[in-house]
Amino acid sequence: MDQTHDSQAQAFYARQGAGGIRSWIFSTDHKRIGLLYLSLILLMFAAATVLGIIIKLKLMTPGSTLLSPQQYNAMFTLHGVIMIFLVVIPSIPASFGNIFLPLHIGANDVSFPRLNNFSWWLYVIGAVLALASIFTGDGAPDTGWTFYVPFSERTTTNVSVAVIAVFILGFSSILTGLNFITTIHRLRAPGMTWKKLPLFVWSLYATGWIQVLATPILGITALLIFAERVLLLGLFDPGKGGDPLLYQHLFWIYSHPAVYIMILPAMGVISEIIPVFSRKPIFGYNMIAFSSLAIAFAGSLVWAHHMFTSGMSDTAVLVFSFLTFVVAIPSAIKVFNWLSTMYQGSISLDPPLLFALGFIFMFSIGGLTGLVLGAAGTDIHVHDTYFVVAHFHYVIFGGTGLGMFAAMHYWSPKIFGRMYDHGKAAWSFWLILLGMNVLYFPMFIMGMQGMPRRYYDYLPQYAPMQMVSTWGSWFLAAGLILMFYNLYRGCRYGPPATRNPWGGATLEWTLPSPLPHEAFHHDPQAPEPYDYKGVNPDG
Repeated sequence: MDQTHDSQAQAFYARQGAGGIRSWIFSTDHKRIGLLYLSLILLMFAAATVLGIIIKLKLMTPGSTLLSPQQYNAMFTLHGVIMIFLVVIPSIPASFGNIFLPLHIGANDVSFPRLNNFSWWLYVIGAVLALASIFTGDGAPDTGWTFYVPFSERTTTNVSVAVIAVFILGFSSILTGLNFITTIHRLRAPGMTWKKLPLFVWSLYATGWIQVLATPILGITALLIFAERVLLLGLFDPGKGGDPLLYQHLFWIYSHPAVYIMILPAMGVISEIIPVFSRKPIFGYNMIAFSSLAIAFAGSLVWAHHMFTSGMSDTAVLVFSFLTFVVAIPSAIKVFNWLSTMYQGSISLDPPLLFALGFIFMFSIGGLTGLVLGAAGTDIHVHDTYFVVAHFHYVIFGGTGLGMFAAMHYWSPKIFGRMYDHGKAAWSFWLILLGMNVLYFPMFIMGMQGMPRRYYDYLPQYAPMQMVSTWGSWFLAAGLILMFYNLYRGCRYGPPATRNPWGGATLEWTLPSPLPHEAFHHDPQAPEPYDYKGVNPDG
């Protein structure tokens, strides 16, 4: 069996005639492109995590320790830029979306394979420029990942290269979204109606529309910053007759929908995992699919809740606060339906389900604290404090991060054809969950007490909570190291995986492990969504 498995794996990694690295970087195979994205995203994640740990070590005690103020500003800017634009936004769609979206709908590739490869190259160029901004010019950018004006136009650090990198990364995101939308519309297998689409596909469909419609605004805004710095225009700088509030509106018109580019694909992953490990059909399929579209639509209307302290009319505050509460409803529908799916199910606490449950726990805390920020009265109190930092990390790292890790544990046996150690995976999950909560929950307390975010130094009264938060980063780092080590060893040396180790009902589990180059030689029969009758894990 090992020899058969190894020959399958060698065949998978030696496709398309060309040899060596060229067969990968110029590949139009959606599975290879997904793996290229995944490897670079994980590399960028490791770099940004190291920066985050250094930041927490500096904040462990008050005073001038470890970093200078300028180095600290550069560190948290780079941590944010890399995590947001190079890790979280492309994380699940570009990697697992590329690999499994065509398979879920019974297609052999995306609609535009060459454009898919071009999207990856744009991501590489954007990543190279973002990293180049650290080592060229007059120093790494120090503006924070939001590039707020007028500081981003007046600082002498290398902001220009960084915003061009963001501009290019935006095009990569737009082209990926366009490719996915077209693929879902045009390449579904016969019988694969909209009501038979896996919920992961629905989440990528909603995400694709946000990428196509909202991301151009980010590109335009980044280009305007570059133009104002180079051509000395007066667009945003009040000293030149510009309006900094215009920049905030443009930035958040993209960046709040971008939160749903980050979280919707993770929700799709959870919608795949929960029913498989509960051995039950998903509860409320139609409402979960509809809620993905509702989140994409309503999430595009709430951007100005980031600007309650910037100054706006009472009517605008009322409208944006109300819409913020409205957008919480479809997210709550998903959580309710996931828990209802598990009710009286035959629960199997395998690692993918552990990470999925961790997602629900962390995202629920992040979502509920988001309502605190959506209500104007409480937002005025905690705006630009550590409360916002905690909320953001609970949603994005506790949500998208755990969703990504759940996807890695769920689909890695199918991609690489080998199993990892379930015991080590469970230990890594508990370490990560403990580390996240010890790291981020004290920030809620510090924020309520008034500690501002982004500050290099702080009053001694915040020292105990900062110490506890730094300890949490150590637990988190230990869990991440154990998790990635276990997945790496499993993918390289683990026992061969069977065709359907979890007993999934979607089309990818009908294929061999690892995945063959050409998935479907004939149009597959579209299965009923989440029908587990007669589908059992194979041994």
